[in-house]
Amino acid sequence: MDKSFTKMTIRCATANDEAAIRELVFGILGAYGLEPSPEDTDADLYDLKGHYFDCGGDFSVMLDLDQIIGTVAIHNMGSGLCELRKMYLDPDYRRRGLGRQLLDYSLGRARELGFRRITLETASALKEAIALYESYGFKRIDPEHLAPRCDIAMALDLKVRPGGASCSSVRRERRREAFGARSRSSPFFRSRRSFSDRSAVSTLW
Repeated sequence: MDKSFTKMTIRCATANDEAAIRELVFGILGAYGLEPSPEDTDADLYDLKGHYFDCGGDFSVMLDLDQIIGTVAIHNMGSGLCELRKMYLDPDYRRRGLGRQLLDYSLGRARELGFRRITLETASALKEAIALYESYGFKRIDPEHLAPRCDIAMALDLKVRPGGASCSSVRRERRREAFGARSRSSPFFRSRRSFSDRSAVSTLW
């Protein structure tokens, strides 16, 4: 199948997904020379409900039909702070903008859940991921602790979306888009085609 024309979906993970998630995450870690840690850093992958959903967080998967090709999680750290965790994408699906879709989705979920700031930990070996985070405005910070396989920590203020648009402004823009779509189907709009269209805001969430 030509993957460039396959529609991807993102949904909340379930307990039935855990084995496939572990296979994907552990395989990617191994490709970068990083060891999985089922008893420590990766213990969450054996109980998504207890580590994420029951604690006010989220764990989502990206699908190509019924195949899990990507993961991303939001862990509730308390006091409006959350941590981006387990963002991985199957190597066969990279360089297609899907990493950005996963990150867009996760930042949107974090805002929906009421978080004001998001942090993450990563490893220097994951150069593509680090470049993506920096392009969204994540800044390096000095953390209180780091997971054993990580040597970089970053953070982003969630009050403002990447690109400078606030959440409320995006909602207003979406309402304008919806109104514009209805208006364009009316005879009145067709008689006033000299007016310029508003630009669309394209996100996955």
